[in-house]
Amino acid sequence: MAGLFQRLKNGLTKTRDNLVKGIDSLFQGFSEIDDDFYEELEEILIMADLGMNVTTDIIDNLKKKVKDEKIKEAAACKQLLIDTIKNQMQVNEDAYQFENQKSVILMIGVNGVGKTTTVGKLAGQYKNSGKKVMVAAADTFRAAAIEQLTEWANRANVDIIAGQENSDPAAVVYDAVNAAKARNVDILLCDTAGRLHNKKNLMEELRKIRRIIDKEYPEALVETLIVLDGTTGQNALVQAKQFNEVADISGIVLTKLDGTAKGGIAIAIQAEMDVPVKYIGIGEKIDDLQKFDPDEFVNALFEGGPQGE
Repeated sequence: MAGLFQRLKNGLTKTRDNLVKGIDSLFQGFSEIDDDFYEELEEILIMADLGMNVTTDIIDNLKKKVKDEKIKEAAACKQLLIDTIKNQMQVNEDAYQFENQKSVILMIGVNGVGKTTTVGKLAGQYKNSGKKVMVAAADTFRAAAIEQLTEWANRANVDIIAGQENSDPAAVVYDAVNAAKARNVDILLCDTAGRLHNKKNLMEELRKIRRIIDKEYPEALVETLIVLDGTTGQNALVQAKQFNEVADISGIVLTKLDGTAKGGIAIAIQAEMDVPVKYIGIGEKIDDLQKFDPDEFVNALFEGGPQGE
């Protein structure tokens, strides 16, 4: 797994430069822990897009541990900080249960976040792990989405069910669900439309899709993954909250983390939403979409560069 971890480290370079360099210079600049130390730490965490609420939690927990363990020197506090950040994020053992039984994955999110690409990459990964996979082009609003998904399906060598541009997305899902049953597919991945500005329509559309799946394919596990663009930082959190009003989100996919210094959003989103980040995208290649491991994520952040020990 060294290859994957190395890729994760490389992918998080910008965030690490932003967050860890600040933390390292903080620990070098302060010999003792005082209010100024906490104030500067707070600023560094907020700048790395951990957000106000999560930052406050981390600092409160850190203060408590420092007091309980009677730590006086700043340097001794560093591992405590790393552990405190890890505690903000947990992925339950059953988070990937849908991969091992008959399931339908609904991919939601606004346009331009990498939704269709994520569907394609996951289709390829599941296929490579021996699953029978099908994709459904239920983002009928955007002609390019259907073409793009067809290309991914061909590349991954999986079946695709698609309708015409502007056709009813629920009808596409209906056809896909029945085809998936008939062909004994393990995982059906549905790409859905990404318009949020018309929330009422989107809500109706997603409800209709969900009703069809529940009625036609009651034995399937339904997983709703929201795809968010990591480069948008706190705005991704806003989107996640808006989508959570229209759909029952069970997991988060954070894309484009390699292109941003705002990787701290992975920590903020998980803590604020109480929905686990399940996959992160750290590059263009199919394997650059990885399962999210909080420990590895934080380790990759703090171990990656030259450490200011």
